[in-house]
Amino acid sequence: MSNGPLFPAVAAGGSAPAVSFGARGLDYARLRAAVLATAARLGGARRVALWATPTLETAVGVVAALAAGVTVVPLNPKSGERELAHVVGDSAPELVLAAADDELPGVLAGLRVVTPQLSADGPDSEAPWPAEPDDESPALIIYTSGTTGPPKGAIVPRRAVRTTLDALAEAWAWTGGDVLVHALPLFHVHGLVLGILGPLRRGGSVRHLGRFSPEGVRDELANGATMLFGVPTMYHRIAQDLDAGDAGLAKALAGARLLVSGSAALATRDQRAIEAATGRRVVERYGMTETLMNTSVRPGADHRPGTVGTPLDGVELRLVDEAGMPFDAADVRAGGIRDGETVGEIQVRGANLFSGYLNRPDATADAFAEDGWFRTGDMAVLDPDGAVRIVGRKSTDLIKSGGYKIGAGEIENVLQEHPAVAEAAVTGEPDPDLGERVVAWIVPADPAAPPSADELAVHVAAHLAPHKRPREVRHVPALPRNDMGKVMKRALGA
Repeated sequence: MSNGPLFPAVAAGGSAPAVSFGARGLDYARLRAAVLATAARLGGARRVALWATPTLETAVGVVAALAAGVTVVPLNPKSGERELAHVVGDSAPELVLAAADDELPGVLAGLRVVTPQLSADGPDSEAPWPAEPDDESPALIIYTSGTTGPPKGAIVPRRAVRTTLDALAEAWAWTGGDVLVHALPLFHVHGLVLGILGPLRRGGSVRHLGRFSPEGVRDELANGATMLFGVPTMYHRIAQDLDAGDAGLAKALAGARLLVSGSAALATRDQRAIEAATGRRVVERYGMTETLMNTSVRPGADHRPGTVGTPLDGVELRLVDEAGMPFDAADVRAGGIRDGETVGEIQVRGANLFSGYLNRPDATADAFAEDGWFRTGDMAVLDPDGAVRIVGRKSTDLIKSGGYKIGAGEIENVLQEHPAVAEAAVTGEPDPDLGERVVAWIVPADPAAPPSADELAVHVAAHLAPHKRPREVRHVPALPRNDMGKVMKRALGA
């Protein structure tokens, strides 16, 4: 069963701007022609790799493959040879979509290269649009970060892409009149699915900066862009420029309809700095590779920094205890207990879920509980109004200390409000008395005057329960982060 084209505006064509990367761009009529020309060159392939550089070719390539009903495997151009070899060997693409001037690594040498065709030298603009495949057909195979082993390929069906993008449109009042600006990588959900496919499904436009800069954001928002997608490291740079008195940036952000942050927690300090300078609140949302988007703060709703909103339309969400039992089985939509303190693992269910892990039936079975609930591995508390507050990953961020379950995320947020702290990460380490002790990794705002362990412990205890204060503080010059801005805590431990 299908529900019409995944990209109805592309299928229809038209003169409205569709997608641009700097000076290179296409309107919907030219995008339609480019997509049809490129789709015709895929030769009936079942699965293709996408060399996901921040270029117009990447945007045309992914839409062309999806229009043709071909599954796309996005590749991170910054991946090492070993990781790329695993992904290519596991997914077995029949060809690779890449720009003509891309230098591809040796692991891709055996694959036929198809360059997305951007010129008008393709099928006539009146050529029929391909028939829409079944909604359960795989759209994308997106590989996880591989923090607990080799990366796993999450099979994302067309149904999940459609469901998530339409739910976000409802939550954010996202329409064809919106113009999105961002500079996110295009090998993952945030930049590719939300940032490229989202605007094109709505019939709006997307302007990709290629490389992030506050100046680039300012110029695009001042020139008609209405929405900004970013990760916390980007918003931190924006907050720094606002603190430095960039009036032009403040005015541009104030004129935006929607500012969205995702992929990691946005520091409360940066959230408040942006709001103070612009009057605009940054909307946070929560999702992951296997589920696409689960929750979001609604624009204009009462929003407390640190929360990621309530479930999107069609998403069921609940918290479960260590035994996997829901806190309140009678209220799965609301998630059960809402005391703002009890930590549980998030489980979700809905049409936004992936189909399973490629070639890994064992991992797929382990990922799901009864009745189709997906075990996210994310730990959270629910506030009285049902808003979700993520406190960390079960594998790296749940600290069991002195009989308490502590989420690292809420401690990190409080630490980052201390004026002497530029960045903070929290981990747990074995302790003979407590089981685990809370350890804070601190990037000082002034390396010559780092905050002491005592003052940070007092600071945390003033905002959270005393048992959540750090027992040890370690100063570091920087926190190790991946391409999406997430702190790699296993690297800290090493």
